[in-house]
Amino acid sequence: MCGRWSKVADSTVGTFGGGEPEVSDSLRTFGAVVQALREHAGLSREEFAELVRFSKHTVASIEQGRRMPDPVFVERAEEVLGNTGALRKAAAHLARQPGLAAWFRQWARLEAVAISLYTYECRMVPGLLQTEAYARQLFVDELPPLADEEIETNWIARAKRQTLLRERPNTAFGFLLEEHLFRRCTGGSDVTRDLIDHVLAITELRNVEVQVMPLVRASHAGLHGPMQLLESPEHKWYAYTEAPESGQLISDAKVISVLQQRYARMRAQALTLEDSVRLLERMRGEL
Repeated sequence: MCGRWSKVADSTVGTFGGGEPEVSDSLRTFGAVVQALREHAGLSREEFAELVRFSKHTVASIEQGRRMPDPVFVERAEEVLGNTGALRKAAAHLARQPGLAAWFRQWARLEAVAISLYTYECRMVPGLLQTEAYARQLFVDELPPLADEEIETNWIARAKRQTLLRERPNTAFGFLLEEHLFRRCTGGSDVTRDLIDHVLAITELRNVEVQVMPLVRASHAGLHGPMQLLESPEHKWYAYTEAPESGQLISDAKVISVLQQRYARMRAQALTLEDSVRLLERMRGEL
């Protein structure tokens, strides 16, 4: 049995924006620049929206500072408005939603619009699948220690990201998780039991697949470490890897091809969807 976990007193709720964060001065400024360049080019909002292949509503939200522009919008807008580089530079300095690590923010923007997202994790249950108690234990274990306000902010940001699983039913989500992530019992038996229940509930979503890599596996294509792969609405693939206090966004097609091969091999080496569910249910019964 795992040790007991003393619950953090704070509790929070939240829903994500991939779309519309709180208005900030930097978002207003970026939107004003887009609008000014558009008007200078003699384009109406409808004409500009058609050229960048985003809806008129999305363009309006960005120009009014109510929506964080994703990288695809920035690149298309640059091309349409003269390739001055002004929008790329401005986008790099946008104030972001608190609670997301600086090195993760660009990936989070891509994640919010992805049509396919695949994750292999061997260190901890991924943020999109975490319960509040599990996530808070991770935050409590951070070094240097986090203040209560920082823990609260981090959980709110994570809870908001998690709404992607249900708010984007046409996005395919795949997760490959090591069995030991649950065997470790991070936070204690009660936290782990609730975590497994939460993951089992998520497996019932039609757009989510969860496979478990068994603890004993003679051959394993994922020993290089965790990784994520996503497909953008334009069918361009990106990858993301993370180390302590740093992350790397990868767009090189050759590197991504290698990572896709590894992920495909791991899917074959992991338990089937049905066997993964049975293992999770068995582990829950052992707690």
